[in-house]
Amino acid sequence: MRDSDSRRLASILNLHDLDRAAKRHLPRPIYGYIANSAEDGHTARANRSAFDDYAFLPRALVDVSSICLETELFGQRYALPIGIAPMGISALSAYRGDLVQAQAAAEAGIPMILSGSSLIRMEEVLGHGRTDWFQAYLPGDHEGIEALIARVRQAGFDKLVITVDYPVPPNSDNNVRSGFYSPLRPNARLMFDGLIRPRWLFGTFLRTLLNHGMPHFENNYATRGIAVISRDVKRDFSGRSHLTWQHLERVRALWPGKLIVKGILHPDDARRAQACGADGVIVSNHGGRQLNGAVSSLHALPAVLKAVGDLPVMVDSGFRRGTDVIKALALGARLVFIGRPLNYAAAYAGQAGVAHAIGLLAGELRRDMALLGATCLDQLDEHCLVRNTGRGG
Repeated sequence: MRDSDSRRLASILNLHDLDRAAKRHLPRPIYGYIANSAEDGHTARANRSAFDDYAFLPRALVDVSSICLETELFGQRYALPIGIAPMGISALSAYRGDLVQAQAAAEAGIPMILSGSSLIRMEEVLGHGRTDWFQAYLPGDHEGIEALIARVRQAGFDKLVITVDYPVPPNSDNNVRSGFYSPLRPNARLMFDGLIRPRWLFGTFLRTLLNHGMPHFENNYATRGIAVISRDVKRDFSGRSHLTWQHLERVRALWPGKLIVKGILHPDDARRAQACGADGVIVSNHGGRQLNGAVSSLHALPAVLKAVGDLPVMVDSGFRRGTDVIKALALGARLVFIGRPLNYAAAYAGQAGVAHAIGLLAGELRRDMALLGATCLDQLDEHCLVRNTGRGG
């Protein structure tokens, strides 16, 4: 890590600090897009408050001089029980954002899911970032689905994550209020915000234009998508409202690797995904970005686990602390994916920032496991938790 990065990251002591740092670093519209939650933010707040419904029941006088955080999933060994969730247009908030996240994840020995709405070609991210997880929003026609899967397969990805909670675009009022529009509008407000944040303007936006040209959506379809400033952006992200479980069955027939379904909250949907041949599901409410008032991921997790038996269940949405992760693992989750904080980290300090954030969370996990009296992840179960009374959920 460069000395400048070390100095810049010295004040970042936890993942919450990255939110505040990114808010100072990024233009208001770009930060607003990342931080956005649906409508009144009830789902996003529910994701955070859900952790308060569980308290730890620690054990004393346990030899915790050695803590193992390794976990196995889909035949691969990971150094930590966390991964980086898929996040669209990361290359607008950080220079080569998708790539630096993938590289930091690979060095840390954790998975990173490349978003279908990313701005760097999947082939380049796979080649230089060494991630083998790709997330897709299914195109609206069979030919498009088949062509996209063929491309992902040819690129060499092993794990295909299908997001199913995006039948229509969510309400965009909070994005509009922050000045973020789709398509991206290079208007006076964005220009002013860029000028007063020269590190982002020169280090990310102009550097991207100079070295790589205007960013395009590179991975939504089998061929290169449209530019982020194109008037057809909304049309390019529509046309999915008619998709059904039959389309997922078609994906299963076409895809030879691991198939994971993301965006599951209802146990019946988890059963349906399992029946379609999914190898795993991710319990997720899209970080609170889709339906205002949806159940928190943590509260949805137990019923989904019960519904699918031994099928690997992962979770995301709202995780910020090691204790958050441990609670999900104790309930039965196999892995926890984290999104916004790693995006903020990349924006603030590039790959070094992402590595720093992963290191902070790893340190919390080791410390929290020791204080709980557990030395390996296999020891985490419902006996480590007590349900707090007097709270909803």
